[in-house]
This record gives sequence, structure tokens and C-alpha cells, in this order.
Amino acid sequence: MSAPGPADVAPEEAPASLAHRPYEDVLGLFTGTLFVALGALMFAQAKLLTGGTAGIALLISYATGWSFGPVFFVVNVPFYLFAWRQMGRGFTLRTVAAVSLMSLIAWGLPLGLAFERLSPTLAAVLGGLLVGTGLLMLFRHQASLGGINVVALFLQQRWGWRAGRVQLVVDAVIVLTAFRVTDAWHVALSVLGAVVLNMTLAINHRPGRYMAV
Repeated sequence: MSAPGPADVAPEEAPASLAHRPYEDVLGLFTGTLFVALGALMFAQAKLLTGGTAGIALLISYATGWSFGPVFFVVNVPFYLFAWRQMGRGFTLRTVAAVSLMSLIAWGLPLGLAFERLSPTLAAVLGGLLVGTGLLMLFRHQASLGGINVVALFLQQRWGWRAGRVQLVVDAVIVLTAFRVTDAWHVALSVLGAVVLNMTLAINHRPGRYMAV
């Protein structure tokens, strides 16, 4: 087990000069969820999938026609208890806030934004970058979008496993289930999107690299 780096230090243990101010946390949560919602909208427009609970919610949405936002919120509910026990009250409350905000933005974003033309390949790359960057913002403000994010962050803090690598393995399994609802080409592009997403996390989210909490 590796020693925790500065990124894993609890907020109350960090120097006051490095701590995020409340308004910075609010702005970070909003910006992060907006990025993720925009990336998810690109995936949905191109009929692609992603990993984690977002991928599960997209699968359910494609199969039932239900709106992605509410489905995403419900899928994440079982993970809140795990987060509360393993990651603490503050992390859990910020995660619930982020998931709720993400669900609301994902529901409302299509009302004001639509893509007249969107290449599935471009959607995979840009969508993966947007979602990965949005998750990175949330991680750096001690929050997540629930589901696999919570488990990946817990494993990184407890055992030093890279959050991006953990998610990549789990996401690959989820995306491969897409063969039941789409063709091989869209599955391949979904895998590309998942790789871009998780490489963004693996490269940028390392214990000890980011100092503020």
C-alpha cells in the first residue's frame, strides 16, 4: 500500500492557503457537471455509449426511450451509501449535489442545444475529452458523479490504484455490452470514447500531483 499523497489529504489537514473556498467548490461542481453533460449529449446524439453509471443510464435510455437525466440519478442511488461509509459525509453530499445537478443539466441541455451534424468519430473523441475533463474537475473538488467514480477514487486513496485505470477496465466491460443495442462500428467508437475519457483521467489525476482540496 502506497503512502497517501497531498491529493489524498483530508480538507481539514491541508494548509489553509491551499483549500478551495466555498464559491470555488460551487463553480467547480457546476463547470464539471456541465462538461460531463455536454459530453454525454454528444454520445447520445451519435448513439454511442460510455462507461460507469452514465453508460448504464444510456443503455436504459436507448432501450426504453426514458430521459437520460432522471435515469442517471436513479442508477446512482445505491452508491451513495458506499460513499457515505467509505469517503465521508462531505464527499457524499458533494457527490449527491453533482449527480442531481448533472441530471438536471442533462435533462435541460437538449432543450437549448442540438447538433445539426455530428460525426460519431468526432463525438467519441470530443465527448470523451469533455467527460474526462469534467470528472477531473469534480475529483479535484472532492466530489464525483457517483457509481464507479466513487469506487475508483476509494481504491486510489486506499490502495494507490490509478482512478483512470480502474475506470478503464470497468468501462470496457460496460461498453462491450452495447453489442445488444447497437452495431460493431458504434461499439468500437464507444470504446474509443471510453479510452479517451479514461486516459484523460489517468494522465492528469495522480496522487500528489494536485495540491488544493
